[in-house]
Amino acid sequence: MPGNPDPDAAVKAALASLAAGDLPQVAPALFGALGYRSTRVLAGQSGRVEDFIAQFPAPTAGTLSEQNLRNYAAAIHILFQVTDEEINEECSGGSQGGLFDTRNFDEGINKSYLFLAVELNQPSISRSQYAELTREINKRFPMPAFLLFHGSGGLVTLAFVQRRRHKRDDQRRVLGSVSLIRDIDPRQPHRAHRSILKELSLAHRLAWMGKHGKPGNFDGLLAALLASLDTQELNKRFYKDLFGWFNRVVAEARFPANQRRNLPPQEHVIRLITRLLFVWFIKEKGLVAEELFIEEQVRSLLKNYDPAKGDSYYRAVLQNLFFATLNTEISQRGFSARQQTTHRDFSRYRHQKEMADPERLLALFKQTPFINGGLFDCLDSFDATSAGGYRIDCFSDNPGHRNLLSVPNRLFFAADGLVSIFNRYKFTVEENTPIEQEVALDPELLGKVFENLLAAINPETRETARRQTGSYYTPRLVVDTMVEEALVAALAAKAPPHDGDRDYLQERLRYLLDYEDAFNDARELFEDGEAKGIVGAIAGLKVLDPAVGSGAFPMGILHKLTLALQRLDPDNTRWQALQKERAGARANAAFETKDQQERDAELLDISQTFERYSGDFGRKLYLIQNSVFGVDIQPVACQIAKLRFFISLAIEQQPNNDPSANYGVKPLPNLETRFVAANTLLALDNSQGVLTSPRTQTLEQDLRQSREQYFHANTRDLKLCTRQQDRELRDALASELRHIGMADSDAEKISRWDPYDQNAQADWFDAKYMFGNQDGFDVVIGNPPYQQVKKGTYPKAQFPFSEGRDKGKQNLYKLFVEQSYNLCKKDSIAILIVQSSLMCDLSSAQTRRLLLEHTRLRCIIEFPKAAPTPGAKVFQSVTQGTCIYQFVKSQPDNQPIMISVGNDAHTIIDLNFTPITRTAIENLYPSLRCFPRIEAGSVGILEKIAAADTIKPLKDYAASIAQGDLNLTTHAKCFSNKPTKVRLLRGRHVGRFILKYSTAIEYCDQDFMREQVKANREGSFLISQEVTGTNDIRRLHFGLAEKPPTDFLCGHSVNKTQLRNQAHNKAFLALLNSRFMDWFFRITSTNNHVQGYQLEQLPIPLMTATDREQLGRLVASAMQAKATNPAAETSALEAEIDRLVYQLYGLTTEEIAVVEGASASPGGEAP
Repeated sequence: MPGNPDPDAAVKAALASLAAGDLPQVAPALFGALGYRSTRVLAGQSGRVEDFIAQFPAPTAGTLSEQNLRNYAAAIHILFQVTDEEINEECSGGSQGGLFDTRNFDEGINKSYLFLAVELNQPSISRSQYAELTREINKRFPMPAFLLFHGSGGLVTLAFVQRRRHKRDDQRRVLGSVSLIRDIDPRQPHRAHRSILKELSLAHRLAWMGKHGKPGNFDGLLAALLASLDTQELNKRFYKDLFGWFNRVVAEARFPANQRRNLPPQEHVIRLITRLLFVWFIKEKGLVAEELFIEEQVRSLLKNYDPAKGDSYYRAVLQNLFFATLNTEISQRGFSARQQTTHRDFSRYRHQKEMADPERLLALFKQTPFINGGLFDCLDSFDATSAGGYRIDCFSDNPGHRNLLSVPNRLFFAADGLVSIFNRYKFTVEENTPIEQEVALDPELLGKVFENLLAAINPETRETARRQTGSYYTPRLVVDTMVEEALVAALAAKAPPHDGDRDYLQERLRYLLDYEDAFNDARELFEDGEAKGIVGAIAGLKVLDPAVGSGAFPMGILHKLTLALQRLDPDNTRWQALQKERAGARANAAFETKDQQERDAELLDISQTFERYSGDFGRKLYLIQNSVFGVDIQPVACQIAKLRFFISLAIEQQPNNDPSANYGVKPLPNLETRFVAANTLLALDNSQGVLTSPRTQTLEQDLRQSREQYFHANTRDLKLCTRQQDRELRDALASELRHIGMADSDAEKISRWDPYDQNAQADWFDAKYMFGNQDGFDVVIGNPPYQQVKKGTYPKAQFPFSEGRDKGKQNLYKLFVEQSYNLCKKDSIAILIVQSSLMCDLSSAQTRRLLLEHTRLRCIIEFPKAAPTPGAKVFQSVTQGTCIYQFVKSQPDNQPIMISVGNDAHTIIDLNFTPITRTAIENLYPSLRCFPRIEAGSVGILEKIAAADTIKPLKDYAASIAQGDLNLTTHAKCFSNKPTKVRLLRGRHVGRFILKYSTAIEYCDQDFMREQVKANREGSFLISQEVTGTNDIRRLHFGLAEKPPTDFLCGHSVNKTQLRNQAHNKAFLALLNSRFMDWFFRITSTNNHVQGYQLEQLPIPLMTATDREQLGRLVASAMQAKATNPAAETSALEAEIDRLVYQLYGLTTEEIAVVEGASASPGGEAP
């Protein structure tokens, strides 16, 4: 940039001036250093907030956000306005011409930018408050305003709000998401802040615009600014760095092996990352000493510290921080005495001999509160290895264990070490939302990182994961949409409207749960009795994710319900009363086993929680305790999900400086009985029916009560005591169940399942025994795995539709669909995102029958394999399309099923639905029961075809419809490039109307399938491609094999259809290659295959001899044109074929428009 040879130095200097200078005088220098400067200033400003409000009135005055502007802002200054003239001058150094040509300028909506500085009357405010003030100021201007907030303590925050097009008026813009670069320290700016500011500079934004082909106007610059503030690219860079480190540690570190229990190195590394990331997030709250992560400080704390070859940092600092600090009450901390009573007490410090200054190191540890929660439980057994114990974390002073564990210092502090990587990025403890985001790594990043790391250690996804970045995580918009729809349906069912208008209630609930459009005025939409009913309904909700992964859906549930409680019960009066009511009910249920003091203690703890920890802490804590549950087959996935919930609770606490009060931090709950490692798809044997007795009921109640007590247990002794009690109750329950008839194997499973063993995974799942849930869940939500499994792996008795009746290949997602039904209670909600083959494939026909005949299927939202919007694919690594389904577990009603197709991660915010009734589905597809990929106008055409007596399926006219002659895999030895008389035809050799024999350069052995070669030579076949892309311009490609110029065999990448009357071949070729037939086929195709059962259902109209003659003549002309040049132009002939075909089906002008509008692919118009 002209005049800025070192932009980074100019930014540093401008930031330094902010620390001492007069804000309206020095703030322009920071923007100028970034390339944004102008002489267009507003003269005569007083800076007074009241004058600003009066001079620039909001569309609606007197709002709460306007009052908050008065409350938090000490002064507001308009610094300058930038137009195209200033940008051109900046780009060209004063010469004529530049990026923004005035002839094109009026085409953009955004004519200029304003730059403002806001002085705050306090050091900083919350992220939501920054966002609120940013919107309040921006809504007063027609153009975007870039804000610089300056706190009274010197910290600087930059804010920008996106202006998106109005959903109903394309010419209007409304305020959308606010992006923040928050709490920049002008004196010592974080490296990540300097990097973000560099990306924000005009020079970098202009380069981005050129690279991405953005228009040379302010709309283009706006897109460039928003891209620089987008956290998605930030997350990808972080994951790339972290994944590289992950692979290095797996290769270079050493972890315990040959133990009675072993973890793979990859899982050790994931647990290490999990723990250290949590520490890094709470370090943002000032709860961990910074010195522990500065290598020069570490060098002075440890003896003989060797940065290149040593490995003492992990043992002497990190392990002591994890196991003996974060997991131990402050008053109980101390070194192990290396005596029998303490040397296996994992709450004691170890490795004192490696410390140069133990007292100083312990003083640093003392700055950290007791966190609890189980994340930092040492996974070693208490028993010695000689007595059958094992070492996993190997937190041990035993010299004999020294060689079991080594994580070199360089893996933390080298340039590519983990601490160095973390230091390159800015972290924020608050999860970003669709309406406000900090340009920093937020806790949702954990989900994105660990979903990919989990995929990297999963044999089925390992290779793909290594080629992807961030592709296994369900996008936030998808999660938010599914969570909102599930909660709206569930709350509307549990808290009926006073006026009986359920549709209006659901509309109000969507407003209540909407981050962007709903604010605190949502409370005004509900009468007091309704608000009370909804809060009560929230308190009673039970939500399960049956394949929880990193916890995206449970976390989405927690956020949305917390938002609803904020708005309906801002002072927590109702919520606190409900928690006491529930605690009282639990105490009464356990009256025989709990004394009065114990019962009163829980009530007192609830009161103290709401008194000491205002705001969202009490909301989240009791939602986690009572409402949110998850299961995953991988123990480490459950650990990651728990981590996100720990962080969510930790950020709601305001620490103090009193170590005797644990620095004001309430120890985190224990989530072992909220997220369990188990196989969701395998239940206990229930062939004996429900087994119960008064004794089992008592024991089950005692077990539930014990686990509730463990949830809040906040001392090591209480946790150990409760675990022992749990073990004794499980044994007693198993014994009683055997006594009343339960199979020994199942009783043993119940006895052996230890929820507190973080390394264990149950090969069964039972919500009653694991969660104390006997009635089912109100919401089942999630994104289960898509993976083929052997048919018969799971019991037909448990899965009568997907295992018992479905034909063909089995896939885990179908089992999860049926299990979501099994896990729901009556009138509850299930919503999962699964493979889109659920919609139409033959292999899932009976699973669809379950949904149609036994539920109120509400909607299907389809995402094709290739996203309509570039870069917006829901799952980058998934090779199939996906779809969301939602049902109510109840008998079907007369409400239509709403179907939305062709979506991606962008269009999900504004879905277009087309209704179709169950009756229509059963009439249209009586055997397959397809959920068709319909759009507006489609259903009428489909019903017209189904009702026509003159239209029959292709199978009625075909002698055979089959896949090609040979399997290209199993018969690979029977063909080669060595020429013979028999060519091998693959799908790519099938053109429209013709077969491209001359391009087939593979040949079959002369004696292979001789009879089939003869049949192909003497017969007449319609040959079609068996594999075509779902977003190809055309899906159906049929050619005619008749009097072939060479002998041939067909691979199984083609289909062969032989008509009963082969004289009609050319007329049928016209029908099958027509635009209408392609449209019809796409309605029920969700993958790349064109399968025989789909071809059998293609509708064939009754044709007269004249019809056949006309179509045959057009096809003959097309074939003749393509015979010498397969790419010959035949669009006029094909258009005439299409016209005649439309007539045969009796389509109206409007119906033809539906077909032709839908059949044009993203790649262009069909020929």
